[in-house]
Amino acid sequence: MHAARILIILPAYNEAGKIGRVIEKLRAAQYMGDILVADDHSTDHTRAEALGLGAKVITHPVNLGVGAGIRTGIRFAIDNGYDIGVVMSGDDQHEPDELERVVGPILSGTYDFVQGSRRLPGGAVIGDRLFRMITTQLYSVMFSALAGRKITDATNGFRAFRLSIFTDPAIDLNQEWLDRYELEPYLLYRIATSERWRMIEAPITVRYHATGREYTKMRPVRDWWRLARPMFMLALGLRK
Repeated sequence: MHAARILIILPAYNEAGKIGRVIEKLRAAQYMGDILVADDHSTDHTRAEALGLGAKVITHPVNLGVGAGIRTGIRFAIDNGYDIGVVMSGDDQHEPDELERVVGPILSGTYDFVQGSRRLPGGAVIGDRLFRMITTQLYSVMFSALAGRKITDATNGFRAFRLSIFTDPAIDLNQEWLDRYELEPYLLYRIATSERWRMIEAPITVRYHATGREYTKMRPVRDWWRLARPMFMLALGLRK
């Protein structure tokens, strides 16, 4: 049996300064995986910074959204014979030295999909805000109710998966409505409600770096709905 090939996918849009820290941390962790930055048409030095540190980079010709970036990474992984994909934040929110927590259960053959969770014992969140803490937990409660199983941290972007899950016809990432914030909850919902794929959560750390006025690329209401609508659309059978 060949050693599993792992691709670490970092979706990024204007993350110069941060993307370099992530890649350097991944190198220091010495985890056996290749690094791909899915650059969503950044207007800063994200691409040059990532290339300068030896990462693979695919740059979108126009800005499409984080979902499209993750899809680009997954397509690259499948086309190039990788076995496991890992998605981490390109803005240095996740800890590369915790990779074993999300990849280990897949390498052992026990699970097919591992969702990171800051809410499990052993997980942590640093620099959180009260509003975000409340809304992310409420989202997880709602997601769990619609999916029919408990998910403690449904908005967490740190996850690993066996790439064979994308042979499942019930999982169709090639839909334009998934280009922005919809793809991640779509995929999580499909896996959480599947009888075919084995899923577990693993404790990880989320670190927010913003100081003073909080910075986020998400737009109130519009992007909150983009996060929420996959679980409603799928639960009601309005999307495939």
